[in-house]
Amino acid sequence: MSNPPLIFIDGDQGTTGLLIHERLRDRKDLRILTLPAAERKDAQRRAEAINSADIALLCLPDAAAREAVALIENPRVRVIDASSAHRTSPGWVYGFPEMTPEQPQAIANAHRISNPGCYPTGAIALLRPLVQAGLVPADYPLSIHAVSGYSGGGRPQVEQYEGPEAASAAPFVLYGLGLQHKHPPEMQLHAGLTQRPIFLPAYGAFRQGIVLSIALQTRLLPAGSSLESLRAALQRHYAGARHVKVLDAEQSAATAQLDPTRHNGSNDMTLGVFGNPAEGHILLCAVFDNLGKGASGAAVQNLDLLLAAA
Repeated sequence: MSNPPLIFIDGDQGTTGLLIHERLRDRKDLRILTLPAAERKDAQRRAEAINSADIALLCLPDAAAREAVALIENPRVRVIDASSAHRTSPGWVYGFPEMTPEQPQAIANAHRISNPGCYPTGAIALLRPLVQAGLVPADYPLSIHAVSGYSGGGRPQVEQYEGPEAASAAPFVLYGLGLQHKHPPEMQLHAGLTQRPIFLPAYGAFRQGIVLSIALQTRLLPAGSSLESLRAALQRHYAGARHVKVLDAEQSAATAQLDPTRHNGSNDMTLGVFGNPAEGHILLCAVFDNLGKGASGAAVQNLDLLLAAA
């Protein structure tokens, strides 16, 4: 009987790597390979490890992820990169299975998969179906706002909020004020936009979770675009999706606030369409775990697609 597939987690001590390891550690259908601390920066040992694997999960900074890919000589090795290094690169399949009906199969067949960013996951989930349906113009002047838990900043930010100086950590921080965040190109490409959206991120004094919102004005939308038609388009797109749910009209009316921690610890995401029809104002919202559907959960979902196709 052949051995289960060997999964190499490169960067298993980072926030995403630790959570992926935790999600996989009790699995009997695969074997996990990690390097001891003394060998993590040894190029030869990393090269041996990555070339011995069936699938490599890269949980690294962008530059280190590019270096890891350059070490691959074995054509059988398949890669899921959780960094932002390859999210807009030709030849890499975008690892958001719910993005299109064809995406799960594209991921299953791929040798190079780029895991989506946390913020782009919510923005693309909301926008791509609406742009493709012709309900939101591809050149709409979009402003995307999102608030994440502090874990989105990685270990330094976690230490700031959970370490000795936690009492002095800010309760809320708005950042990216120069509007040069790395995520807009990813959002633009995979949402099917022709113009770069404005993106303004923030984080609060909670560990994990995201609420992302996009405001629209019906006077700038095509005829037939309404709160109801946008909600219906999202419901059609995600009908039957295991991890993405769209609030119906009754659920939306009963929702007075959104808790960013609602899906913490899961790979689930909830989408909602709210607004004020009398004023022509529509609000698109996504709630999910930045460490789940926005990182480790999505990576394991993509891994399972690869394993099922093996």
